[in-house]
Amino acid sequence: MKAVALTHYLPISDPQSLFDTELPTPLPGAHDLLVRVEAVSVNPVDTKVRAPKADVEIAPSVLGWDAAGVVEAVGADVTRFKPGDEVYYAGDITRPGSNSEFQLVDERIVGHKPKTSSFTEAAALPLTTITAWEAFFERLHIDRNGAHHGQSLFIIGGAGGVGSIAIQLARMAGLVVIATASRPETREWVTSMGAHHVVNHREHLPTQLGALNFAAVHYIANFNNTDTYWSIMAELIRPQGKIVGIVENSGPLALNLLKSKSATFAWEFMFTRPMYRTPDMAVQGDLLNEAAELVDAKKLRTTLTETLSPINAANLRQAHARVESGHSIGKLVLSGWS
Repeated sequence: MKAVALTHYLPISDPQSLFDTELPTPLPGAHDLLVRVEAVSVNPVDTKVRAPKADVEIAPSVLGWDAAGVVEAVGADVTRFKPGDEVYYAGDITRPGSNSEFQLVDERIVGHKPKTSSFTEAAALPLTTITAWEAFFERLHIDRNGAHHGQSLFIIGGAGGVGSIAIQLARMAGLVVIATASRPETREWVTSMGAHHVVNHREHLPTQLGALNFAAVHYIANFNNTDTYWSIMAELIRPQGKIVGIVENSGPLALNLLKSKSATFAWEFMFTRPMYRTPDMAVQGDLLNEAAELVDAKKLRTTLTETLSPINAANLRQAHARVESGHSIGKLVLSGWS
């Protein structure tokens, strides 16, 4: 099968950072689906795993953690899917990724693709939807049915893939959403996703929120740099408020800043369930099925903003470079094999 892989961890400008290759088509294990990949998306996790370091892989390593495709074959214990089903998923960071014509993925973390979406539109959704969904409804314990209606949520990184989904989910839960964006095009995008207010992360955030009559907020979701915003989040969170982050810190965090407010800080890492094979792994599949229903009901929209074709090393290098630039809006998807 065709695949895009790496053996050395190199700058994305190096042609060998990602290269085209042929690999054997894998055989499904008991709970596996063998998926014929039709479209993939690129996330910051791809660029972080690929980032330059001294490690060398003996066999080509395949990245990619967002895909949509068709079930080609199923393992002996599979009950949720059958060959021919159209699916979408983020996968498992401990297994080979989606940048190949065929991929094995545990059925429990796979959802049925939205019926009204193309493979390209669907591939933009899984990782960011799972991340935002778990961040809000599992880590921050925001009530999906509106019990926290009118409470304030501050999203740092509103125009990225996770932020774009998060704004939509927060609006469904009835929250008042303040999101960060700086450029005219990102401010317009964040507003189109449903943010009530937009503030510039390049300017003093407490002053801007104060001008909007938010001296403090009930919830903060940081989808950007944790170190950079730590003290600001501690300042802006209300007493007994909750903060969630997704980007690992590079230095020690001053947890004492949260003590007097009895504020909660939680990590969200959407690979936790598949990485540790938790008993509730199937929650992610259920989540994706519910998200697909929201898409089909036009309550949740894809965050696809650009498509490259075909799926090959040159286009994936271009996509990685775009994500590394930090200027992406929504999601970039690659579609089809040459």
